[in-house]
Amino acid sequence: MKRILLPTDFSDNAFEAIRYALLVFKDLKCTFFLLHTYTPPVYQTEYLLGSPGLIGLGDVMQETFTNRLEKLKARLESQYKNPNHQFKIHTAFNTLVNEVIETTEQEAIDMIIMGTTGATGAKEILFGSNAVHIIKKTKCPVLMLPPNFEYEAPKEILFPTDYEIEYQKEKIESLLTISKQHKSKINVMHVSSGFDLNNVQQKNKKQLEKLLGSASLFHDMPDNEVIDAINQFQVKNKINLLVMIQNKHTFLERLFIEPVIKKLGFHITVPFMVIPQL
Repeated sequence: MKRILLPTDFSDNAFEAIRYALLVFKDLKCTFFLLHTYTPPVYQTEYLLGSPGLIGLGDVMQETFTNRLEKLKARLESQYKNPNHQFKIHTAFNTLVNEVIETTEQEAIDMIIMGTTGATGAKEILFGSNAVHIIKKTKCPVLMLPPNFEYEAPKEILFPTDYEIEYQKEKIESLLTISKQHKSKINVMHVSSGFDLNNVQQKNKKQLEKLLGSASLFHDMPDNEVIDAINQFQVKNKINLLVMIQNKHTFLERLFIEPVIKKLGFHITVPFMVIPQL
């Protein structure tokens, strides 16, 4: 049974991410953990010191958000009736990032699925700071949904890679599971650096070919920036899901620390799954 964590701030984007999770894994037995975190609006010294005006505020907020999660759970059970799925709710007085990391470890979470932006998300920001920190700190795959995404089954998956890493089945299990469930085609894209693959890259490529089997199609792109190659591939080919492995060789590190994401010109309009370092 898959154990999937669904953080929510009760925004439309968060609900669409939850809906995506339920539809993508509709034929798989899953436990979904609906998570909401909160901090009092006046989270300052006086709260910690037990200011009379703030005593009990945390309890009130916990009850309020627990009720909202219960209503969300009831809505999902009614709207998406599925004997394969069960839901658990969890609310906590904590930062989202810390609670996600703790819950992921305590509940043996297999995947986190969340919206890229929340209720106050600015359109020019590709990933909110929460998503970036969760991706960098968690040990399980994180799947992010862009705003206003209309559900599409992940039939066509784009998987850019440089063959610099050794692929392990257990590490790309999330990709294999989604591909198997939807009979997806995995488009493995390698951007040439102007040189032939070295012995290590050739070995890793063969290993990946073996793991992905007949579901995969391998593409060699001409010497180019990885971001440009991804954008160009999306223009010419229908893609429903982008999957990348986070490691020191890929551009992901640069993507997450770049102060102005827009400068990178990374246009992602489909769900984006990041697999942690192998």
